[in-house]
Amino acid sequence: MASHAGSAAGITAGQVMTAPVITVGPDATIAHIAETLTSARISAVPVVDGSGTVLGLISELDLLARSGRTAREIMTTAVISVTTDTDIEQVRRILVGSQIRRVPVLSSGRLVGIISRADLVGRMVEWACGVCGETVRGAHPPLVCPKCGGSEDRFTLQEQPPGP
Repeated sequence: MASHAGSAAGITAGQVMTAPVITVGPDATIAHIAETLTSARISAVPVVDGSGTVLGLISELDLLARSGRTAREIMTTAVISVTTDTDIEQVRRILVGSQIRRVPVLSSGRLVGIISRADLVGRMVEWACGVCGETVRGAHPPLVCPKCGGSEDRFTLQEQPPGP
């Protein structure tokens, strides 16, 4: 498994990752994995052992393209991962350059989160408080402004320039 660390300056993977992560064990059946992806509305799931070590990843494509009865038999084992202190710009470069859709986030070699392309796209959305001008990134405006306490209805969506 390749791991990429980054600078502590700026936003890090640990600040953006989705946690906790839905996972399956290596003996999970194909039916269980398909049900997990469908019910959680996700497109892939990490395969982990009892201590939280990532053994592989199973995507919808893996389910459709590979034959086997368990996670162990169909999982992709060449998983690119990052650590909680990896700079988010480096995560973006990994996702784009490797043409992958998600990366597990590790701390001390154990799975602690996951970052998908959708997580990064959501960070491109910025809301501005109409009371004090504070800006907040995310798919939805905050319920309360962290600076002045203004309510959610005081936020307006700001346009973000395309690109990195």
